[in-house]
Amino acid sequence: MYYRGLKDIVAVHTNIASVEGEIGELRYRGVKVEELVPNLSFEELASFLWTGKRTRASLNKNRELPNHIRNIIDSLPKEITLMDAIRTAISAYAHKEFKEKAIEEQAVMLTTALPIIITRHYRNQNNLPIVEADPHLSHTANYLWMLNGIIPSDVQVQALETYLKLTMEHGLNASTFAARVTISTESDLTAAVTSALGTMKGPLHGGAPSGVIDLLNEFENASSIRTIVENKIKHGEKIMGFGHRIYKTEDPRSVLLREKCLKLQGRDAWLDLATIAEKEIIELLAEHKPGRKLYTNVEYYAAAIMRSINMPAELFTPTFSVARMVGWTAHAIEQLEDNTIFRPQSIYVGEIK
Repeated sequence: MYYRGLKDIVAVHTNIASVEGEIGELRYRGVKVEELVPNLSFEELASFLWTGKRTRASLNKNRELPNHIRNIIDSLPKEITLMDAIRTAISAYAHKEFKEKAIEEQAVMLTTALPIIITRHYRNQNNLPIVEADPHLSHTANYLWMLNGIIPSDVQVQALETYLKLTMEHGLNASTFAARVTISTESDLTAAVTSALGTMKGPLHGGAPSGVIDLLNEFENASSIRTIVENKIKHGEKIMGFGHRIYKTEDPRSVLLREKCLKLQGRDAWLDLATIAEKEIIELLAEHKPGRKLYTNVEYYAAAIMRSINMPAELFTPTFSVARMVGWTAHAIEQLEDNTIFRPQSIYVGEIK
């Protein structure tokens, strides 16, 4: 049998997460994200995905990059993209001292390092002085601090952290599969994460939700939403941020992001506009495309949150990777616990001579 792109093939038994698209359900280690995300910090949820225990991962320790990695980042040409810079820097963790550590400790170190790598290259690209990590800030707050050199507001931290927690893990997606394939050869965690980052770079997987930003930018105010969206529907244009390949009902991640934005209502004008626009767009899609089940996807509110904290589009996919690093490393650890190398078959369809 031939299954193009391995679609619907079950290749892994996992205890880490489950995605039930038909009923709009996402669980981390058997627990619905609706129960976990509002009650656990990024650090606590990372620990839960790695170990199944609701402890707090020490992501505020060892925020100093090794000297050789700092030197590598600083020597990179500014035109190298953030994702390429990240991949290069992460691969340089394959040194003796790092490899001697337990794989669980390696996972913590790589998760801690990723925001620091991103912000260092980003600020180098923009001729800005390097902002050193603050060990007193949370993982999310420190990321925003190092990006902008300004202590972020509670609104910014809450909005971004909700997004990061909801995108830590999402089953056997392309980058997670890449990580598991690499580690299944009994390679190391650095190689597995480097493979995942290379996969995340592709626009079909980790592509930035820039289309949603463009849509929201068209809305000067709430009164213009209906006219603009109806015109797009009339001309057959896709309404970005609505519809999902897996979820056939509401994406539980978008539901939680919406709830967070509603709780922050009145504290950020951009998030206020996004919540109003979503309601209007859903009504218009139901009216003009009945039966299509076009619900809001996670990219819609991801774009709204990124825009509200003034995050440039080139930082969207790297920021997605900050979250997904937890899932990649959790899957790599699990793969090694009962490992079988991935070796699917291919069918030759070329000419026989």
